[in-house]
Amino acid sequence: MNHNYITVSQINQFIKMLFDNNSYLQKVYLKGEISNFKRHSSGHLYLTLKDDEARISAIMFRSMASKLTFNPADGQNVLIEGRVSVYPAGGNYQIYIDKMEPDGLGNLYIEFEKLKKKLQQEGLFLPEHKKAIPKFPRRIGIVTAPTGAAIRDILSTIKRRYPICETILFPSLVQGSAAKEDIVKNIKKANEYDIDVLIVGRGGGSIEDLWAFNEEIVARAIYESRVPVISAVGHEVDFTIADFVADKRAPTPTGAAEMAVPTIDEVQSLFENKQAEITHLFTSRLNEQKHILKKLADSFVLKNPMVLYDVKIQKVDMLVEDLKNSVQNFLKKKQEDIRHLQSSYILQNPRIIYQEKQADLKKQEELLKKNINTILLKKQNDLSFVIQTVKLVNPLNILDKGYSLVKKDGHLLKDSSKLHIDDDLQIRFSKGEVNVKVKEIIS
Repeated sequence: MNHNYITVSQINQFIKMLFDNNSYLQKVYLKGEISNFKRHSSGHLYLTLKDDEARISAIMFRSMASKLTFNPADGQNVLIEGRVSVYPAGGNYQIYIDKMEPDGLGNLYIEFEKLKKKLQQEGLFLPEHKKAIPKFPRRIGIVTAPTGAAIRDILSTIKRRYPICETILFPSLVQGSAAKEDIVKNIKKANEYDIDVLIVGRGGGSIEDLWAFNEEIVARAIYESRVPVISAVGHEVDFTIADFVADKRAPTPTGAAEMAVPTIDEVQSLFENKQAEITHLFTSRLNEQKHILKKLADSFVLKNPMVLYDVKIQKVDMLVEDLKNSVQNFLKKKQEDIRHLQSSYILQNPRIIYQEKQADLKKQEELLKKNINTILLKKQNDLSFVIQTVKLVNPLNILDKGYSLVKKDGHLLKDSSKLHIDDDLQIRFSKGEVNVKVKEIIS
């Protein structure tokens, strides 16, 4: 039977024609999340638009992309206007985008980028601020929902890998408007406990579900935590602000548990390594002490112990001899001092000291008298000078020359114009005083 076979290109072109002639596909409006985003060097944008159940390839040519007012990126939710057609060379259909703008969830992504840039500029993501995760923790804190896969995965992983570690759950809301405050409260509460590491996170979900871990207050609570923090939010492809600020980022809650604790095999290996190190150190120290002991055993002193006594005895003899010489020299000096005193002129003539002291005392007495007389004479001269000076300035001396002083009511009079008939006056003479009454005033 003869058949009309066609080529792959022909069938793809036929399918493309069907798409292009379908009016429903020439103007479509889609919303979804961007993934596999790529900006080509030509300026064209390639991406995949997806929702929870499906995905479609998309392309936006440079002429249309140049009109965008935002920067598309993976994880961003967008609203798209375009047409659906077939790319004949690959045989796959795709949407050719004419317009694209962020939808409500896209605005969340913009907020995400804005906060990320702000905290990055403040230095909250710098490696030097990251605290080390202890290798063998005694107690681990977990901030997450008390139910769900995340807490089950964390607890089962810790129990399987490192069953001797204690865990403390700080039940927290991880979704919704009140979640951010609850997460911050539990991080601060965990810091009041004696724990070595803190796991903060939840299972996977949409960007809205994970948004509590993109809040600024949660990021700052993680940064200010005294306890090292491992973030475990969502799946491996999900990134939140908490991941950037945490001391360690785990791709999943299970991965966080694996980072937080070692395995029993790792502990056993560490013990074996430490045991080998201790054995080597002990062996080396023992060999070193054996070498020292052998060196001492072969020494001349130990083989001839009396040599030590010979040296000590000789030293004692020398010390005794030195002591004898010192005592003899001391006694000899004291004997010479006694002889010198005994032969001294003073001891032979003891009255000499008394006579010398009496002569000296007499000289001091004469000198004292002389100084006293000199001082008295000077003081007498000074007194005579003062008396003479006082006499010279004494206003009463003039009365000795025949003058007198006239007073009225106790005041000296210098002018007769101030007198009146019958005024009482007092006249002071060199010797004596009289009271008079004015009978006549002569101008």
